[in-house]
Amino acid sequence: MRALLSVYDKSGIVEFAQALHELGWDLISSGGTARVIAAAGVPVTDVADLTGVPAILGHRVVTLHPKVHGGLLADPTNAEHRSDMAEYGIEPIELVVANLYPFSAEPSIELIDIGGPTMVRAAAKNHAFVGIVTDPSRYDEVLTELRAEGALTQATRTRLARDAFAHTAAYDAEILAWFDAGQPAAGVSDGTVAPAELPETISLTLTREQVLRYGENPHQVGARYSAAGETGWWATAEQHGGKEMSYLNVYDTEAAWRLVHSIGERPAAVVIKHANPCGVAVSDDIATAYARAHACDTVSAFGGIIALNRTVTLEVAQAIAPVFTEVLVAPGYEPDALAALQEKKNLRILTAVAPGAPGLSLRPIDGGYLVQTPDLVTDDPSGWTVATKRAPSEAEWIDLVLAWQVVAKVTSNAIVLVKDGQAVGIGCGQQNRRDAGHLAAVKAEGRAVGGAYASDAFFPFPDGLDAAIEAGATCVIQPGGSIRDEEVIAAADAAGLAMVFTGERHFRH
Repeated sequence: MRALLSVYDKSGIVEFAQALHELGWDLISSGGTARVIAAAGVPVTDVADLTGVPAILGHRVVTLHPKVHGGLLADPTNAEHRSDMAEYGIEPIELVVANLYPFSAEPSIELIDIGGPTMVRAAAKNHAFVGIVTDPSRYDEVLTELRAEGALTQATRTRLARDAFAHTAAYDAEILAWFDAGQPAAGVSDGTVAPAELPETISLTLTREQVLRYGENPHQVGARYSAAGETGWWATAEQHGGKEMSYLNVYDTEAAWRLVHSIGERPAAVVIKHANPCGVAVSDDIATAYARAHACDTVSAFGGIIALNRTVTLEVAQAIAPVFTEVLVAPGYEPDALAALQEKKNLRILTAVAPGAPGLSLRPIDGGYLVQTPDLVTDDPSGWTVATKRAPSEAEWIDLVLAWQVVAKVTSNAIVLVKDGQAVGIGCGQQNRRDAGHLAAVKAEGRAVGGAYASDAFFPFPDGLDAAIEAGATCVIQPGGSIRDEEVIAAADAAGLAMVFTGERHFRH
């Protein structure tokens, strides 16, 4: 029995090789794997000695040889195969242990492996006779079966082959993503270059990372997957206490963590409920920021997700403690604050790094996906236009910017009222903008006087401003672009409102 070992991830490979040797297997290897195994005193044959050809072309060709691939692909029950093997001195290889360099870690042409994936795929194709192990976590399972059965069962070889094709698919997806990221935009019919052109194909390879407590509802099964070649903040997030995460816990925490990192450099707090913010505030210290965010809508905050962009102090922990909260995520915790929070047995406490830049958005439809580029929201007002006679004051500009950042993350139709760095009224998910505005004004409870009123899309009629006037807001921010903009501007001027057009809509469905 012969095994071919060639791995990038060498964890456990020496022990695995030693165990195979003790079971009577002959070992073949090359490159760094062969050196590691030999250095441990385990007998191993170099691939170059097997083929009679050293590694050539700067190591581009090592295992691409009939004595390797013939041994992997041969069907011992086929007379023609047996004849060819005898004629060319090919011996069967019954086990391959191989895993590939993570291409996305340092992508380049020279790290596009050819021999490795070819060897893995060859062994997986011939899984009726060959076992292929691509995951070091499988070593103990494979050895247990070899010791008990003397060989791998067909069921095990099939399962390992499936994992092998998933391994090479993920590797190819990383390379494809690299090519897509580096290609110029596609040309359009008039010879110009199309901005932000989406790729013609998208290779989506996902690996299950976390089995969740349940899906969107308890009768649904849920899991968190990672995309090939991508490392998000969830990969390093640490949970310090509480129940297992559910689907909605992850979904809402992602929304909260992204929002709290998008609203500037000041201490900031966000409370999310059902993927919508129900509290947002910035301040000079994190305790005040949290208190003001919670105060936006104390009813909706029950069972919410809290995200803070500063280390959690004992003062903050004591403020959170009386409120039923599903998840708290922050960059860190003072020791006494963490101890206090851990007394709440059901609170999921996460430490996390900042999220990366958002990628393409995919939404399933029957037989495929809708795909779009991410909705990036600017906090730079230099490209905005003051549409009214009165321009916003300095304080109003600050509130307008925050309101614009928040309203873009609220389900459409959306209206957000902000006063002095605090969201005080949020109207979301309404079928018309007037209702969204009225809901935001009612929730503000008089706290929006002198504040900013943000709409995620233009006002189709002047009555879209009614709720701003009702709430006592003095400035408005909206995309503009309605055929009745002039009527809306006239209504704003008549009410003494300062109104800013951003020129960009932020629907969220």
